[in-house]
Amino acid sequence: MIPLADFDAVCQRAARLAGQVLLDWAGRFRVREKGPADLVTEADLASQEVIRETLLGAFPGHGFLAEENLAIASSDDNYRWIVDPLDGTTNYVHGIPQYAVSIALEQSGKLLVGAVYDPVADECFSAVAGGGAWLGQKRLHASGQQALSHAVVAMSFPPGARRDTPEVQEFLEILERAQSMRRTGSSALNLCYLAAGRFDGYWSGSTRIWDIAAGVLLVQEAGGLVTDRHGAPFAVDPPHFIAAATPQLHAELSKLLVH
Repeated sequence: MIPLADFDAVCQRAARLAGQVLLDWAGRFRVREKGPADLVTEADLASQEVIRETLLGAFPGHGFLAEENLAIASSDDNYRWIVDPLDGTTNYVHGIPQYAVSIALEQSGKLLVGAVYDPVADECFSAVAGGGAWLGQKRLHASGQQALSHAVVAMSFPPGARRDTPEVQEFLEILERAQSMRRTGSSALNLCYLAAGRFDGYWSGSTRIWDIAAGVLLVQEAGGLVTDRHGAPFAVDPPHFIAAATPQLHAELSKLLVH
């Protein structure tokens, strides 16, 4: 059996290589729309290809699921890499320095390793199941915040959100009660910041599994709590969730978000 540390090392290497691709492509790509307000660039595709080559070069029997329409079935014990080659595409396109590469390894629904690399800040967040969450050599711990009134909370809107959508109504509910709200434009970084104690809570009803797989493992390994929208254990599919630093804060968020 391959040690998780070996998977972790390749995962981080792939994330860093892809991050360098994004930096190299910045400012010299063409953009097309996947849907309303949902952009894809040549950089996404180039980053994804580097990740595929790195991961499947090391583990050729593994499955591969990536945002840009690439799915490869596993022939090796149901291992599957879940990849977002560029989380925060709109930020990237507009030169806003908050975007990341997100890579996780899952086996039969269990997240084993994950890495999120922010190439602008040169921050590589990583986690191994049972081995903690890390930023480089620094072990991460979620904040101890228990009260929403003192919490910094992040959330995500789906592309093209309208004022009468549930996500906007939930945002207004929390806005009145939290100390502060944040939208970074990157689900992966929101979860990393929660794991690092920079944010205290985060929820979304519109993410895809490649946006958050690595970040969910980071939060869990940093001592935070991630559940589905109704308090059940987080499931890879569908990946809609509430995450918080403490059970008390999670309960307060859940009461407001689940109707």
